[in-house]
Amino acid sequence: MFEETVSPVSGAKLDHIGIAVRDLEAPTSLYSQLGLVPSGREQIVEQGVEVVILQAGGSRLELLCPLNEDSPVSKFIARRGEGLHHIALEVEDVRSTLGVCLEKGYQAIDKEPRIGAGGRLIAFLDPRSTGGVLIELTQSSS
Repeated sequence: MFEETVSPVSGAKLDHIGIAVRDLEAPTSLYSQLGLVPSGREQIVEQGVEVVILQAGGSRLELLCPLNEDSPVSKFIARRGEGLHHIALEVEDVRSTLGVCLEKGYQAIDKEPRIGAGGRLIAFLDPRSTGGVLIELTQSSS
């Protein structure tokens, strides 16, 4: 049975699932054939990735393709291969949620939030402190 706890962060919801890929064309085609709708494509040079967003009901898939061999996604693919890269949780305030996570002992890749795909404020929690799953905290740009 799950132990009931009071969460210091309330209202988080699944925003998207990030999938690391070597090429965007074949996976975009696959997910489109499965009924997901491509809704955007952009390069995030600072993070060394090109991203395709696919709408999946109330959530999204984010395909991440490295722009160069030095990008974190390129290194991820070299170590683990293509596949699940991260899950993203939308929170009301990334900065305060990140602070709470740090206070609770979680390790962060980002000590300060930064701008991600779609102009959203983001921060990543280190998978070494989250059961092996890279978690992105994201805040809507609105």
